Amino acid sequence: MMRPYRPKDNVQKKSYYTDRFWVAPKIPKIDVKEDEVFASDTKKIKEKFDIKDAYIQRGQLVVEIDPKINKDLLFFLRDELEYDMLMELSAIDYLAQSGEFEIFYQLLSMSKRKRVRVKCRIKENEAIESVNSVFRSADWSEREMYDMFGIVVNNHPYLKRLLMPDDWVGYPLRKTYPLQGDEAAQWYEIDKIFGKEYREVVGPEMRDPAYINENDTNNFARYKHEVPKGAPADSEPIEIDSFNEDAPLVETFDLKKSKFVNRDR
Repeated sequence: MMRPYRPKDNVQKKSYYTDRFWVAPKIPKIDVKEDEVFASDTKKIKEKFDIKDAYIQRGQLVVEIDPKINKDLLFFLRDELEYDMLMELSAIDYLAQSGEFEIFYQLLSMSKRKRVRVKCRIKENEAIESVNSVFRSADWSEREMYDMFGIVVNNHPYLKRLLMPDDWVGYPLRKTYPLQGDEAAQWYEIDKIFGKEYREVVGPEMRDPAYINENDTNNFARYKHEVPKGAPADSEPIEIDSFNEDAPLVETFDLKKSKFVNRDR
Protein backbone atom coordinates (compact mmCIF):
# COMPACT_ATOMS: atom_id res chain seq x y z
CA MET A 1 0.00 0.00 0.00
CA MET A 2 1.46 3.36 -1.02
CA ARG A 3 1.66 6.14 1.55
CA PRO A 4 -0.64 9.10 0.88
CA TYR A 5 0.79 11.89 -1.26
CA ARG A 6 1.22 15.28 0.36
CA PRO A 7 1.89 18.39 -1.77
CA LYS A 8 5.50 19.56 -1.49
CA ASP A 9 5.25 23.04 -3.00
CA ASN A 10 6.27 24.89 0.16
CA VAL A 11 7.70 22.33 2.54
CA GLN A 12 10.81 24.39 3.34
CA LYS A 13 9.37 27.27 5.30
CA LYS A 14 11.09 30.62 5.55
CA SER A 15 13.27 31.42 8.54
CA TYR A 16 11.55 32.78 11.62
CA TYR A 17 11.91 36.45 12.60
CA THR A 18 12.51 37.55 9.02
CA ASP A 19 10.77 40.44 7.34
CA ARG A 20 8.57 38.60 4.87
CA PHE A 21 8.47 41.59 2.52
CA TRP A 22 12.22 42.24 2.47
CA VAL A 23 13.95 41.25 -0.75
CA ALA A 24 17.72 40.96 -0.79
CA PRO A 25 19.25 43.38 -3.29
CA LYS A 26 20.92 41.84 -6.32
CA ILE A 27 24.67 41.99 -6.58
CA PRO A 28 25.56 44.57 -9.25
CA LYS A 29 27.12 43.36 -12.50
CA ILE A 30 30.27 45.18 -13.51
CA ASP A 31 31.54 45.35 -17.08
CA VAL A 32 34.53 43.11 -17.77
CA LYS A 33 36.37 46.11 -19.20
CA GLU A 34 36.86 47.35 -15.63
CA ASP A 35 39.46 44.61 -15.09
CA GLU A 36 42.35 44.24 -17.52
CA VAL A 37 42.87 40.52 -16.89
CA PHE A 38 39.19 39.64 -17.11
CA ALA A 39 38.77 41.75 -20.24
CA SER A 40 41.60 39.87 -21.95
CA ASP A 41 40.29 36.47 -20.80
CA THR A 42 36.74 37.24 -21.94
CA LYS A 43 37.99 38.32 -25.36
CA LYS A 44 39.88 35.03 -25.80
CA ILE A 45 36.84 33.03 -24.66
CA LYS A 46 34.54 34.82 -27.13
CA GLU A 47 36.95 34.15 -29.98
CA LYS A 48 36.43 30.39 -29.55
CA PHE A 49 33.05 29.98 -27.81
CA ASP A 50 29.58 31.40 -28.17
CA ILE A 51 28.73 32.48 -24.62
CA LYS A 52 25.53 34.02 -23.31
CA ASP A 53 26.99 36.67 -21.01
CA ALA A 54 30.12 37.70 -19.13
CA TYR A 55 30.45 40.18 -16.28
CA ILE A 56 32.18 40.75 -12.94
CA GLN A 57 30.54 40.18 -9.59
CA ARG A 58 32.29 40.47 -6.21
CA GLY A 59 35.67 40.69 -7.89
CA GLN A 60 35.34 37.52 -9.97
CA LEU A 61 34.51 36.85 -13.60
CA VAL A 62 31.14 35.19 -14.25
CA VAL A 63 30.58 33.45 -17.59
CA GLU A 64 27.13 32.18 -18.56
CA ILE A 65 27.16 29.41 -21.17
CA ASP A 66 25.12 26.77 -22.93
CA PRO A 67 25.44 23.48 -20.97
CA LYS A 68 26.63 21.66 -24.11
CA ILE A 69 30.01 23.41 -24.02
CA ASN A 70 30.76 23.06 -20.30
CA LYS A 71 33.54 20.49 -20.74
CA ASP A 72 35.20 22.19 -23.72
CA LEU A 73 35.19 25.57 -22.00
CA LEU A 74 36.73 24.18 -18.81
CA PHE A 75 39.49 22.54 -20.86
CA PHE A 76 40.14 25.92 -22.48
CA LEU A 77 40.15 27.77 -19.16
CA ARG A 78 42.58 25.26 -17.69
CA ASP A 79 45.01 24.89 -20.61
CA GLU A 80 44.88 28.30 -22.27
CA LEU A 81 43.93 30.77 -19.55
CA GLU A 82 45.67 29.18 -16.54
CA TYR A 83 42.60 28.60 -14.37
CA ASP A 84 44.14 25.45 -13.02
CA MET A 85 42.05 24.64 -9.93
CA LEU A 86 38.42 23.61 -9.65
CA MET A 87 37.45 24.89 -6.21
CA GLU A 88 33.81 23.91 -6.24
CA LEU A 89 30.94 22.71 -8.40
CA SER A 90 27.33 22.19 -7.51
CA ALA A 91 23.80 23.18 -8.44
CA ILE A 92 21.01 25.52 -7.34
CA ASP A 93 17.34 24.55 -7.44
CA TYR A 94 15.29 27.00 -9.51
CA LEU A 95 12.64 24.45 -10.45
CA ALA A 96 9.79 26.44 -8.90
CA GLN A 97 10.72 29.64 -10.77
CA SER A 98 11.81 28.34 -14.17
CA GLY A 99 11.79 24.54 -14.09
CA GLU A 100 15.60 24.54 -14.23
CA PHE A 101 18.74 23.84 -12.24
CA GLU A 102 21.68 26.23 -12.32
CA ILE A 103 25.01 24.38 -12.40
CA PHE A 104 28.15 26.32 -11.55
CA TYR A 105 31.90 25.68 -11.66
CA GLN A 106 34.18 27.80 -9.46
CA LEU A 107 37.74 28.04 -10.85
CA LEU A 108 40.91 29.62 -9.48
CA SER A 109 44.05 30.74 -11.27
CA MET A 110 47.05 30.52 -8.95
CA SER A 111 49.30 32.46 -11.31
CA LYS A 112 46.83 35.29 -11.95
CA ARG A 113 45.26 35.19 -8.49
CA LYS A 114 41.87 35.48 -10.16
CA ARG A 115 38.63 33.54 -9.95
CA VAL A 116 36.06 32.69 -12.61
CA ARG A 117 32.60 31.25 -12.16
CA VAL A 118 31.12 29.32 -15.09
CA LYS A 119 27.41 28.65 -14.89
CA CYS A 120 24.67 27.18 -17.06
CA ARG A 121 21.02 26.13 -16.82
CA ILE A 122 19.47 22.72 -17.52
CA LYS A 123 15.90 21.43 -17.32
CA GLU A 124 14.87 19.04 -14.57
CA ASN A 125 15.10 15.91 -16.73
CA GLU A 126 18.22 16.94 -18.67
CA ALA A 127 21.73 15.64 -18.02
CA ILE A 128 25.07 17.45 -17.90
CA GLU A 129 28.43 16.22 -19.21
CA SER A 130 30.99 15.20 -16.61
CA VAL A 131 34.11 17.36 -16.25
CA ASN A 132 35.95 14.66 -14.31
CA SER A 133 38.41 14.26 -17.19
CA VAL A 134 39.27 17.98 -16.89
CA PHE A 135 39.54 18.19 -13.11
CA ARG A 136 39.76 15.01 -11.04
CA SER A 137 38.35 16.92 -8.08
CA ALA A 138 35.01 16.98 -9.90
CA ASP A 139 34.48 13.26 -9.16
CA TRP A 140 32.86 13.46 -5.73
CA SER A 141 31.30 16.88 -6.36
CA GLU A 142 29.38 15.49 -9.34
CA ARG A 143 28.34 12.46 -7.32
CA GLU A 144 27.13 14.74 -4.55
CA MET A 145 25.18 16.81 -7.09
CA TYR A 146 23.56 13.62 -8.36
CA ASP A 147 22.85 12.45 -4.80
CA MET A 148 21.44 15.73 -3.46
CA PHE A 149 19.65 17.11 -6.55
CA GLY A 150 19.08 14.08 -8.79
CA ILE A 151 21.04 15.62 -11.66
CA VAL A 152 22.40 12.94 -13.99
CA VAL A 153 26.02 13.44 -15.04
CA ASN A 154 26.85 11.76 -18.33
CA ASN A 155 30.12 9.79 -18.69
CA HIS A 156 30.94 9.95 -15.01
CA PRO A 157 33.19 6.98 -14.09
CA TYR A 158 31.19 5.92 -11.02
CA LEU A 159 27.89 7.79 -10.73
CA LYS A 160 26.17 6.57 -7.58
CA ARG A 161 24.93 8.19 -4.40
CA LEU A 162 27.68 9.59 -2.21
CA LEU A 163 26.04 10.52 1.10
CA MET A 164 22.61 8.89 1.12
CA PRO A 165 21.95 5.13 0.92
CA ASP A 166 21.44 3.71 -2.57
CA ASP A 167 17.76 3.03 -1.95
CA TRP A 168 16.99 6.47 -0.48
CA VAL A 169 13.87 8.12 -1.89
CA GLY A 170 14.17 11.77 -2.91
CA TYR A 171 16.92 14.38 -3.16
CA PRO A 172 17.57 16.30 0.07
CA LEU A 173 18.82 19.61 -1.40
CA ARG A 174 15.83 20.17 -3.62
CA LYS A 175 13.54 22.84 -2.23
CA THR A 176 10.60 20.46 -2.47
CA TYR A 177 12.27 18.03 -0.05
CA PRO A 178 10.88 18.32 3.51
CA LEU A 179 13.42 19.68 5.97
CA GLN A 180 12.52 17.00 8.51
CA GLY A 181 12.18 14.20 5.95
CA ASP A 182 9.03 12.39 4.92
CA GLU A 183 7.41 9.28 6.36
CA ALA A 184 9.95 6.99 4.68
CA ALA A 185 12.83 8.98 6.18
CA GLN A 186 11.33 8.73 9.68
CA TRP A 187 11.45 4.96 9.64
CA TYR A 188 14.44 4.27 7.37
CA GLU A 189 17.05 3.38 10.01
CA ILE A 190 14.54 1.58 12.25
CA ASP A 191 13.42 -0.62 9.34
CA LYS A 192 16.97 -1.30 8.15
CA ILE A 193 18.59 -2.02 11.51
CA PHE A 194 15.79 -3.62 13.55
CA GLY A 195 12.97 -4.37 11.11
CA LYS A 196 9.50 -2.90 10.68
CA GLU A 197 8.17 -4.97 13.59
CA TYR A 198 10.18 -2.73 15.95
CA ARG A 199 8.53 0.51 14.88
CA GLU A 200 6.27 0.62 17.94
CA VAL A 201 9.12 -0.38 20.25
CA VAL A 202 11.70 2.19 19.11
CA GLY A 203 9.49 4.91 17.68
CA PRO A 204 10.10 7.23 14.71
CA GLU A 205 13.45 8.88 14.19
CA MET A 206 13.60 12.47 15.39
CA ARG A 207 14.78 14.44 12.37
CA ASP A 208 14.39 17.94 13.81
CA PRO A 209 17.97 19.26 14.33
CA ALA A 210 16.70 22.01 16.67
CA TYR A 211 14.92 19.60 19.03
CA ILE A 212 16.11 19.57 22.65
CA ASN A 213 14.73 17.33 25.36
CA GLU A 214 14.48 19.42 28.52
CA ASN A 215 14.83 16.33 30.71
CA ASP A 216 18.04 15.15 29.04
CA THR A 217 20.85 16.49 31.22
CA ASN A 218 23.40 14.02 29.88
CA ASN A 219 23.59 15.65 26.46
CA PHE A 220 22.19 19.08 27.35
CA ALA A 221 23.53 19.69 30.86
CA ARG A 222 23.42 23.47 30.45
CA TYR A 223 19.91 23.81 29.12
CA LYS A 224 18.13 26.71 30.86
CA HIS A 225 20.47 26.63 33.86
CA GLU A 226 23.61 24.90 35.09
CA VAL A 227 23.02 21.47 36.62
CA PRO A 228 25.46 18.59 37.11
CA LYS A 229 25.64 16.18 34.19
CA GLY A 230 23.07 13.42 34.54
CA ALA A 231 21.20 15.15 37.35
CA PRO A 232 17.40 15.37 37.30
CA ALA A 233 16.17 18.21 35.14
CA ASP A 234 14.43 19.91 38.08
CA SER A 235 17.64 20.09 40.13
CA GLU A 236 18.62 23.36 41.71
CA PRO A 237 21.11 25.39 39.65
CA ILE A 238 24.69 25.36 40.87
CA GLU A 239 27.38 28.02 40.87
CA ILE A 240 30.49 27.11 38.88
CA ASP A 241 33.75 28.95 39.54
CA SER A 242 36.08 27.00 37.26
CA PHE A 243 35.91 25.14 33.97
CA ASN A 244 38.08 22.68 32.00
CA GLU A 245 39.63 21.16 35.12
CA ASP A 246 39.84 17.71 33.55
CA ALA A 247 40.45 18.81 29.95
CA PRO A 248 43.97 18.02 28.65
CA LEU A 249 46.05 20.78 27.07
CA VAL A 250 43.45 23.39 28.03
CA GLU A 251 44.08 25.98 30.71
CA THR A 252 41.61 25.85 33.57
CA PHE A 253 39.31 28.85 33.64
CA ASP A 254 38.96 30.32 37.10
CA LEU A 255 36.03 32.68 37.49
CA LYS A 256 37.65 34.33 40.53
CA LYS A 257 40.61 35.48 38.42
CA SER A 258 38.46 36.86 35.61
CA LYS A 259 37.94 40.56 34.99
CA PHE A 260 34.63 42.18 34.08
CA VAL A 261 34.72 44.90 31.43
CA ASN A 262 32.39 47.85 31.66
CA ARG A 263 30.59 47.88 28.32
CA ASP A 264 29.51 51.51 28.77
CA ARG A 265 33.04 52.84 28.44
